[in-house]
Amino acid sequence: MKQIIQCQLNGKPVELVIDVRQSLLAALRDHGLTGCKEGCGVGECGACTVLIDEVPVDSCITLAVRAEGREIRTIEGESVNGELSPVQQAYVDAGAVQCGFCTPGLVMKTTAYVEGLAQSAGGCCQNGNKSGGNGIDRNDIRKEHAGNLCRCTGYQTVVDAVEKSIRYYGGQK
Repeated sequence: MKQIIQCQLNGKPVELVIDVRQSLLAALRDHGLTGCKEGCGVGECGACTVLIDEVPVDSCITLAVRAEGREIRTIEGESVNGELSPVQQAYVDAGAVQCGFCTPGLVMKTTAYVEGLAQSAGGCCQNGNKSGGNGIDRNDIRKEHAGNLCRCTGYQTVVDAVEKSIRYYGGQK
């Protein structure tokens, strides 16, 4: 059964024609947004992470009908006028982009994390003693990103990228 849903997709209003049984991941890919990937297909790896109303979700196990009236952010919407977002730039600078399959999901998870820190009391980007501020340490970052898996390498460069993201988000290089 087909249905038309309306939502904000990367800041623009769109109508998507979906099958009511279709995942958000499939609907986005049908719409031409192929940045989010299907890794495991059961919500375990995070390769398909997108933000719905600023909350990271596994789009492979989220029905597209749940996007009705919501704001969806995908990796395609993060760069503006060809300029990478602070999080994307941090991943490049840290060398945290291995094969690239899991990277969009990791970037979206980090984006939600850093923006959430910035909105929390004191913000993430105040001068501090760990990761650029707010007492965040590498174990905190690992725990926060535990739902995003990478099969290529270890996670050291990913943690480095998240630390850089926190600094970049606050305007520090």
